[in-house]
Amino acid sequence: MEAIWTFLSERNWDAPLMGALTTALQTLGLMIVLLIALAFLLLFDRKVWAAVQMRKGPNVVGAFGLLQSFADFFKFVLKEIIVPSGADKAVFLLAPFISFVLAFIGWAVVPVAQGWVISDINVGILYLFAVSSLGVYGIIMGGWASNSKYPFLGSLRSAAQMISYEVSLGFIIISVILLVGSLNLTDIVNSQDRGQGMLNWHFIPLFPLFVMFFISALAETNRPPFDLPEAESELVAGYQVEYSSTAYLLFMIGEYLNIVLMGAMTTILFLGGWKSPIDIAPLNQLGLFWFGAKVVFIFFLFAMVKAIVPRYRYDQLMRIGWKLFLPTSIAYLIGVAGLMLLFPGLADWFQSWRAG
Repeated sequence: MEAIWTFLSERNWDAPLMGALTTALQTLGLMIVLLIALAFLLLFDRKVWAAVQMRKGPNVVGAFGLLQSFADFFKFVLKEIIVPSGADKAVFLLAPFISFVLAFIGWAVVPVAQGWVISDINVGILYLFAVSSLGVYGIIMGGWASNSKYPFLGSLRSAAQMISYEVSLGFIIISVILLVGSLNLTDIVNSQDRGQGMLNWHFIPLFPLFVMFFISALAETNRPPFDLPEAESELVAGYQVEYSSTAYLLFMIGEYLNIVLMGAMTTILFLGGWKSPIDIAPLNQLGLFWFGAKVVFIFFLFAMVKAIVPRYRYDQLMRIGWKLFLPTSIAYLIGVAGLMLLFPGLADWFQSWRAG
């Protein structure tokens, strides 16, 4: 990579062209890292589930089963793509591609360390809201284009579930934004660095919101116990039941990328991003390590919930979203906004209190 960068730097490129080339290389590098990390996170998910059930899990392909995800990848890629005879072929094949692409482009504004972000825009939160809202289209298209009742019902369930919990997620994030005063994700992380390590992270004063955000993220990504669109006893595999081979793989990659993205958002909003839990200079230099460790920890919590919590009924899922989380998050938001309006210096006091 260093030789390639030296070669490119020695050429007399125009500044806009060089900037575009640099962004393209950064994007490609991020995609490769995410896909490789996703392979091992999927194995980790299966290993955690197996450990809870007192079995070994994948352990044959490669040492300790480390190559199992790569074997599954080649299996899906090499299998024949089967399109139902009554399906709309164009929409049927476009749907998983849309889900795959939208899952990737959300990462464009996620800072994984200080200065390590493809696009450090001032409206990063709004960008993520827009991308996550578009993600439902791939699911709806896949369920409708299959020309079958079960995928269509599964896509409707998934769309209703995602839209319902996006509302609660939005109000929770707005409460954090009010305290920070910025829509920039880097600013949100830096606001949690006041020289006292994890004591300055948002999850301490905003712990109820942290819990609601975590549970809403489970529902938003169709993870157990809220995997109602894919309930085996009712809809087999939901909106993707008619998919196979590479098309199914794209759906699964998009779903797991969204799970990891939710872990990254939880880390940025509540766990200090790339900041060290202990304010020691050498540890503060390991920003990328801390960010990755926190995301893996959140993913571990996702895996444990999947393994130990029984599935909810669909009416229970909707009741939690609309009758519990929505009014609670709105009340919390009104409370924070009201206090800041009545006491204009509250934000400054909050920051000075966290600084000790």
